[in-house]
Amino acid sequence: MPLPRVTYVFDAYCGWSYAFSPSVNRFMQTNGHRVELRVVSGGLLTGDSRVPVAAFGHLASTNQRISQLTGAQFGQPYQRLLAGGRFVMDSEAAARGFAALREAAPANALKLAYAMQIAFYRNGRSLSDTETYIKIALDAGLDPAAIVEDLHSERSWKAAMADFQLARQLGADSFPMLLVETGGRTVQLGGVVTEPERLTQELDAALGLIDHAELNRLDTELEQFAYN
Repeated sequence: MPLPRVTYVFDAYCGWSYAFSPSVNRFMQTNGHRVELRVVSGGLLTGDSRVPVAAFGHLASTNQRISQLTGAQFGQPYQRLLAGGRFVMDSEAAARGFAALREAAPANALKLAYAMQIAFYRNGRSLSDTETYIKIALDAGLDPAAIVEDLHSERSWKAAMADFQLARQLGADSFPMLLVETGGRTVQLGGVVTEPERLTQELDAALGLIDHAELNRLDTELEQFAYN
């Protein structure tokens, strides 16, 4: 029997996706033996949305909120990039970069996605810059020349466009989203602040291994534990 498929729709230029990726990684460490993971770029900032960061006046407050809720840290190089106001976040370029990395090491797609997020949100490196992918490739033990060649190929562009289309087909209109396809339907698992253990419980419910009454009972136990 084929394994149930879980799709992680993220965007490398989405701060909430950056914050959620560690939880998805821990979720997959627990469940990787029983699900097939697919990592897809969502396409947050494309077309006319590609404007200098100065146009997004809410970024600083949003990042502060992300840190408060998830503990995600934003590095000083990234903060300086924002303060300059001129940097343009281009999700299409990032999706092409991710497509090249994913093609080279599909089994490590989740880790490579997070490496891109760290490059930007901690180290302030542009995801439109070839040098960023050379460093990620070297750190991951991949062939940087092959990554660069694919990054600038028609294949990576087509792969990025296919990702965006798939995200829309799955109903992923905001990012991040963790989805499981089961019984002819697509079910969202948790949200950006959901702990990995809870994601596993929701997966069990989606797969029919526990019923929703049991899931509600677990919720009640958790609330009582927090209260006590």
